[in-house]
Parts: sequence; structure tokens; C-alpha cells
Amino acid sequence: MRISHLVIAFLMLVSTAVFAVQPVNINTADVQTLSDSITGIGPSKAQAIVAYRTKNGPFQDINDLALVKGIGTKTVLKNKNNLILGKPNTNKSE
Repeated sequence: MRISHLVIAFLMLVSTAVFAVQPVNINTADVQTLSDSITGIGPSKAQAIVAYRTKNGPFQDINDLALVKGIGTKTVLKNKNNLILGKPNTNKSE
């Protein structure tokens, strides 16, 4: 009985680690990362995010993602816990 408890505990731990989602930095992520990481965002909307960011500069607030054409407030709210802001890497040596 104890071994089965250990096996179940181990499997729960492993499955949690496998399904843990890394937050995505909407100011630095590329199209592929955005489309893979944000629920409801495919390649074309991910490209729109990158284009908006290029034209307007980095996002100042997670909610600003809804300013991108085709991305609504519901999508932002659904993903809010998985989104982070960060400054783009301007150090070319890294």
C-alpha cells in the first residue's frame, strides 16, 4: 500500500512539472513563442502583436495587449496570469 502511495505522489509531482506553464514576456517573445504560449493566439495574431510592439514600442501594461487588432479583453483576461512585461534586450553582446 505504501509503495502505491509513493507512486501516486510521484506521478502527481511529475505531471505538475510537465504541465507547468512558463510566463511569456509579451515585450520580447517572438511570433512562435507568442502563438505557442498564449491561449487563443495563433500565428497571425502573434505576428500582429510583434508588429504592434515594433510600431508602438514595448507594452507598458498587460491590458495594453487588447490594443492589438484582433485581440480582445477576454483573451487578455484568460491569459493574464501567464503574461509578463519586460524590457526588450538591447544589449547586443548577449
